Amino acid sequence: MSAAPSATQSPPPEPGARRELRENYGLWIGGEWSAPNGEASYETIDPATERSLTRVARADAADVDRAVRAARRAYEKYWRKLRPAERAKYLYRVARAIGERAHDFARIETRDSGRLLRVTEADVAQTAAGFFYHAGWADKLAWAVESPERTRPFGVTGGIAAANSPLLSAASKIAPALACGNTVVVKPSETAPLSALLLAEACAEADLPPGVVNIVTGDARTGAALAEHPGVDRLAFTGGAEAGRAVRRAHAGRRLPPLLELDGKAALILYDDAALDQAVEAAVVALSGSARSVRSAGWRVLVQESVAPEVLERLQARVAGLVHGDPADDRSDVGPVGSRARLDALLALIESASEDGAGVFAAQTALPEAGYWFRATLVTGIGTASRLLQEAAFGPLAAIQTFRTPDEAVELANAGPAGSATAVWTGSGSLALNTAGRLRAGVVWCNAIERSDASAPEGGFGGTGLGRSGGISGLRAYLET
Repeated sequence: MSAAPSATQSPPPEPGARRELRENYGLWIGGEWSAPNGEASYETIDPATERSLTRVARADAADVDRAVRAARRAYEKYWRKLRPAERAKYLYRVARAIGERAHDFARIETRDSGRLLRVTEADVAQTAAGFFYHAGWADKLAWAVESPERTRPFGVTGGIAAANSPLLSAASKIAPALACGNTVVVKPSETAPLSALLLAEACAEADLPPGVVNIVTGDARTGAALAEHPGVDRLAFTGGAEAGRAVRRAHAGRRLPPLLELDGKAALILYDDAALDQAVEAAVVALSGSARSVRSAGWRVLVQESVAPEVLERLQARVAGLVHGDPADDRSDVGPVGSRARLDALLALIESASEDGAGVFAAQTALPEAGYWFRATLVTGIGTASRLLQEAAFGPLAAIQTFRTPDEAVELANAGPAGSATAVWTGSGSLALNTAGRLRAGVVWCNAIERSDASAPEGGFGGTGLGRSGGISGLRAYLET
């Protein structure tokens, strides 16, 4: 990370040929681009500059119905009849198409979402790897689920993706569904839909049969139409807790419950025997690098009292010099938040914490004049009932709390929204395992953060997760046995 701030960074070089955005994007339905019902559309905005990137179609219920019908036709006509090994070939082709345009995917997602280019590059690589991984399972599904009966797909699956990792979120609902023999309708994030639309182009380049993958862009009404559509056999949703509850209500009484990954607060537990240099740097990376998943919607840093003054001093020193700038520039440490709504939510949380008497320490570097910018901020002196600790907040914001004993650390970590990820930093393997075993979290990292792999199952805990994605567990969610 850069140590010296700069308010006037030059734009990073963009060597070589680059894929340009279209002037407008329609809906990807039945293997072709089509206009939405009523010709409705909206602008996608670059959060770093507040400039329009392009116009994107806004699908309504009629468009969603058209996409679901196209997916059903593709399932009956093509996809269910293919041998599993043939389906695998298509997934390999999609993975290759993503890899060949990896920089385009990363660059466009960075402009669309405001996330740092080095983060989106890692996400694109993980997306391609995910398609390769699921392609390898396509002809081994009976073994994967250990069933004496023949495994069967459901038919049509729906997916509603989140804004914080737009490409990964959309792809995680496509790759396992296709490997298992289902067809898909995906509604990407309203504020960052472009990488999903590029994924549609990758499917076309892979000669995927028409209608096997359908992408319908739009707002919450589009997502509700997809969630409520009776032709969707199983829905996978990633997003906010309130919207997740609405999805569960919409699916009440259906044969298959939805797969849910809902936002939560991630906790980083730092014991006094941890390697402080690495632990503090991990906290700074988590704070500044933009959350990659809904389970990391704002970090809580829980520090053992004996090292709390030193850790806070180190964190403040690092945060003070973080460079806020163009997310496509490698010299930037912090990019913009993804939308005006997210910025307003972060500002409201800081105001609420200040009114409660919390201490607020913000980065001291200059901010660009335009864009949705929020200074990297540390908050101290807040209780577990604080609004800042209870609400998800995607952005460079971390709350610092202290504890005395491992029992208190676990109690504080579990006091946040259920289902969040937790990272445990300690030099003791037994302490790490003992702590991890008592945490109510879908993912626990030991002396690491944000490690993820297509072969590893992930999910929430309690009210923030229903079902698992990734690995064999994720495949089972798309199969009947």
